[in-house]
Amino acid sequence: MTNPDCYVCGKEAEFDDLPPRERVASDEHWRVAHAFNTALPGWLVLLPRRHVTAVHELTDAEAAALGLWQVRLSRALRSTTGCDKTYVIQFAEAEGFAHAHFHIVPRRADLPPEHRGPGVFELLRRPDQEQVSADDADRMAHALRARLAESVSAR
Repeated sequence: MTNPDCYVCGKEAEFDDLPPRERVASDEHWRVAHAFNTALPGWLVLLPRRHVTAVHELTDAEAAALGLWQVRLSRALRSTTGCDKTYVIQFAEAEGFAHAHFHIVPRRADLPPEHRGPGVFELLRRPDQEQVSADDADRMAHALRARLAESVSAR
């Protein structure tokens, strides 16, 4: 089920035509996108493929897959970006973005202290010239896809 007034649902309706940055990876429950307004390469957004506005609305199957996605994406980000850890954040409170989603954010060792923890959201408010370009987000998507494929085949 999708909501015609929802940004995320609108993207889901265009799934087959989305650029790599908008469909880094997916399964029947989740889609992974590179954040579109960030100054931090590798900032990912994990999105339910049906309209959900709160975590308690997830099915058991979606919830089970959620944990696996969070760990797999964190591992792929570590090997791709060299980050020390990842932040996993869920609010879904911004106007137009009530569709539940999880930010999977690489935290590198050189991230300035003012951008650690909740301060990382300041990297979504940077001027356009500081934001990750669409081409760079697509390159990151391809690199992450390759890492995710490697981790699945290693099992």
